[in-house]
Amino acid sequence: MTEPANTDILKVGLVQMAPVWLDRVRTLEKVAGYVQEAAGQGCKLVVFGEALVPGYPFWVELTDGARFNSPAQKKMYAHYLDQGVVIERGDLDTVCALAAEHTLAIYLGVMERAPDRGGHSLYCTLVYIDQRGRVASVHRKTQPTYEERLVWGAGDGHGLRVHDCGPFRVGGLNCYENWVPLLRSSLYAQGENVHVAVWPGGMHNTPDITRFIALESRSYVLSVSGLLRPSDIPDNFPLRQEMLDAGRPFFANGGTAAAAPDGSWLLEPVAETEGLFTVELRHSHVREERQNFDVAGHYARPDVVQLRVNRERQRMAQFEEGEE
Repeated sequence: MTEPANTDILKVGLVQMAPVWLDRVRTLEKVAGYVQEAAGQGCKLVVFGEALVPGYPFWVELTDGARFNSPAQKKMYAHYLDQGVVIERGDLDTVCALAAEHTLAIYLGVMERAPDRGGHSLYCTLVYIDQRGRVASVHRKTQPTYEERLVWGAGDGHGLRVHDCGPFRVGGLNCYENWVPLLRSSLYAQGENVHVAVWPGGMHNTPDITRFIALESRSYVLSVSGLLRPSDIPDNFPLRQEMLDAGRPFFANGGTAAAAPDGSWLLEPVAETEGLFTVELRHSHVREERQNFDVAGHYARPDVVQLRVNRERQRMAQFEEGEE
C-alpha cells in the first residue's frame, strides 16, 4: 500500500520567542511577523508558548510577590491587567486575518482579560485560531501552578476541545496541565493525534514530558516554549533591579521540542535560541503506532472506567429575566 502523496503531511512551525515583555501591542506585532515567516516556509500550523502575550509574570517569585497588600505588587498587577488580551475587543484580529490570508492555524498563549468574569482578573489562555481566521477555542488553564495563583485565576473545561487541521486532530494544554492524566485523556477521547503543550520556557520542563505523552497517546507532541533574557526586561520596569539581582542569565531558556508517535525526537529540545523551527508530521506514523496501542480506541474499556468532562463556561451568576 502507498500513502497519499501530500494529504498525509502537515508542516508545523514552532516559534520560540521572547515577548516584548508586558507590551501587548508590540508582542502581537512580533507574533504576526513570525506567522508570516512560517507561512512563507509552507507551515499550516504555527504554535507559540504559554502566556506569551504580553508575557509570563516572572517577577512574582523574584520580588516578594506573595507579600499581602504590597503597593509594588498591586502596581505590577494593575499594569499586567492593562496589558491583558481582550479577545472580544478585537485584540487578536490582526493575527486572525493572517491565519485566514495564509490558510493556516495558530495556537497562541495569551494572558486573557475576561469580560465574562468581570474584566479584572487574568487567565492563562491557549487560543486556537483556525485556517479561516476564526477563534475556534479559548482554553483557560484549569489550575495555575504555584506562584502563578497570585496573578492568575482558575479556568474551566470549556476549551478542552480538539480541531481538525489537515489530516490531523490537534488539541492543546498549558504547562503543568500536561502532567494531569484526566486533562490529557479528555483530548485523547476526542481523537487527538497532535498534542500541543505550551510552556513559559525552561529546559527542565520538556525533555521528559514531551516523549512521555507521545508514547502514552501514540500521537505527535509539540512542546513550545518562550524565552526571556535580562536584556528583555524594559528599563522602565519598576522591579527591574530586583529581577536582575537574581543573577540569572535567562529567566526562561526555551526547551522547544517535538516528538513522534513512537517517542523519537523530530526536534530535540532547543535551548537559549530564538527563532522558528519547522517539522513535518506524517499521519501514517500515527496509524502505525495505534496498531498495538490506542488509548481511546481498542485499548479503552469504557465499560470499566469512563471520564466525565464539564465543558460549561463558568460564570459567577446566571440571570433569568422575568416578564415585564
